[in-house]
Formats: sequence, structure tokens, C-alpha cells
Amino acid sequence: MIIEYYRPDSLEDALNLLSRKDPRTLALGGGLYINEVIKEPIAVVDLQDLGLAGIKKTGKNLQLGAAATLQSLLDSGLIELALEKAIMHQENYNRRQVATLAGSLVASTGRSALTAVLLALDAELELVGGGQRRDKILLGDFLPLREENLAGRLITGVRIPAGLAVSYHYVARSPADLPIVGAAAARWPSGRTRAVLLGYGEQPVMVFDGPEADGADIAARSAYSDAGDQWAGAEYRSETAGVLVNRCLEEIAEKREG
Repeated sequence: MIIEYYRPDSLEDALNLLSRKDPRTLALGGGLYINEVIKEPIAVVDLQDLGLAGIKKTGKNLQLGAAATLQSLLDSGLIELALEKAIMHQENYNRRQVATLAGSLVASTGRSALTAVLLALDAELELVGGGQRRDKILLGDFLPLREENLAGRLITGVRIPAGLAVSYHYVARSPADLPIVGAAAARWPSGRTRAVLLGYGEQPVMVFDGPEADGADIAARSAYSDAGDQWAGAEYRSETAGVLVNRCLEEIAEKREG
């Protein structure tokens, strides 16, 4: 329940509000997470006047504003097809108009396709804290300790490599359902390969990051060897994880050859 609403026009004012202990004060992007998950009385800080919705290419990277909506990412024409696929799989058209990039990452679960692809791309978050100190943290380091990492701080942007070879595949009960098992993989021009699994647990998990792709499928099977729940058994997830990682890597290889 929202008991206080603020719409600051400066980062300083927003951070001052977010640093309060009482009432609990949260950043408001699209509001999906707050409306669907938070049940306690809270104050919110609306971010729409802070200029955090930009999407641009800077050198070899894409700089994505924290308040950019998922639909605006699709409309930008700048992101890779695998990331487009993940966004369209995760949220329908109406929700993409509202859901923001940062909000989606903060609220993500182990079945978040968007988070998995960004993790495969080794995404880096920019956070601003007291005194407008700017820090950078890799998404993989941010996810396990989200609340602690956000204490008195605000995500202002996400950086990912531009034009990197990346792929996303999944299996689900129907094409529109969230993944029972999914995989995302990225490969750098140097040969560095990174693989991520989703569909189980509290967050997608990076299972492989090496100088080449050899062994990525084995690492995937091992990572999900105990990943059983009400949706699927561990044996099925383990075997499927290896298959999907190989499928991602084959797609990347085909793109590079083409």
C-alpha cells in the first residue's frame, strides 16, 4: 500500500528520500513490482523526471537507462535479437509498456529470461548513492544481495556490449509460459564464452565463463543436477540444460559463419 508519493526532479532529492528508514521508501519505475509484490505500507519515489530512460550506443557498448521501458528497448532497434526474444517471452505487450529495465531486474526470479540474457552478456549496473557517488557492479554480483546493494542507492543505468553474439532458448509447457528450463549464451570475438541457466531457483545462474566453449554443456548439466521441484525433475532439467546450451552455442556459431 502506497502511503506517500514523491516525484523529485533531481537525483539528490530522490536519494535523500530513498535513504530514509521510516517509512520504507522505494523507487517507482513502472510500478509492476510494487503493485504485485509489496504489501506493506511504503513511500514511493517516482523516477520519471530524472532523465533515466535513454538508450544509446557509446563506442562498443550500449548504455540502457534504468527507467527505460521494456517496449522502448524493443523499439530502439539497438539490442540483439536474443534480448528481444527474451523480453517478448517474459512480458506481454501491455506489461512491456510499463515495466522498466531496472524494476524488472530488481524483481526478477530464476525464471526471468531478460535477466538471464543480460547475465550472459556480463551486464554492468551503475548505481548512485549519497553525495551522488557513482559505483559500478556486475549484474552477477548484484542479484544475490539486491536489497543490500540498493540500500540508499539507485540504479541509473545498465551497460552491455554492443553487437555481441548471443542466443536464448528455452522449453516450457506452452510457448507463452515461463521457462521450465532455459539457457542463454554469449561469445566474445576473443572466443570467451559465457552460459547462463534459468527456470529454477531465486535467480538465473551463470554456469560457465571460459576462454572457449568446450565444456559449457557439461557445466550446465552439473549445475542443474539437483534442480528438481514441482515443475520438473532434476534429471530432466539437467539433461535439457545441456541440450539448450549446445543449441545456443550452435546458433552463435552459425551466425558467425554467416
